[in-house]
Amino acid sequence: MARGSTSRNAASPIGDTEAGERESRPSPIDVHVGSRIRLRRTLLGMSQERLGDALGLTFQQVQKYERGANRVGASRLFDLSRVLDVPVSFFFDDLPAPYAAAGARSSAQHGSGFAEAHEGFSGGDDLFSRKETIDLVRAYYRISELPVRKRVLDLIKSMGPTVE
Repeated sequence: MARGSTSRNAASPIGDTEAGERESRPSPIDVHVGSRIRLRRTLLGMSQERLGDALGLTFQQVQKYERGANRVGASRLFDLSRVLDVPVSFFFDDLPAPYAAAGARSSAQHGSGFAEAHEGFSGGDDLFSRKETIDLVRAYYRISELPVRKRVLDLIKSMGPTVE
């Protein structure tokens, strides 16, 4: 073998096939965070291109984040929370049970955090994937006057069953 060239298998403790398969599968948490980015972007009626422009990214990079193909770093997650107007914890709301349980144990050890106090945008039966919900939220956010928006919210709440 020539100097400076090494076999990939010799340098890697596992074979190319295993490493390639492992690297090509996104983490379930990255996929979840990406789906939450897509959810919020769609609720706001924002295109991938517009989100990318706000973050200094291409729409292809936004697509990769939304698919979970690219991991979202802490500073990028912070930027996303500002642009999408949600707390960082929003991206972790509704985590699948095994991951959420691990996070709950961690929070219990460190005291109650913001995630526990924040209600989030969770819906038991995937309410936020329904077209009706997205249309309602978009219409709500098109109301530019905050006092009017609050009155609309109060009206909608008064029309539903009381929650105790």
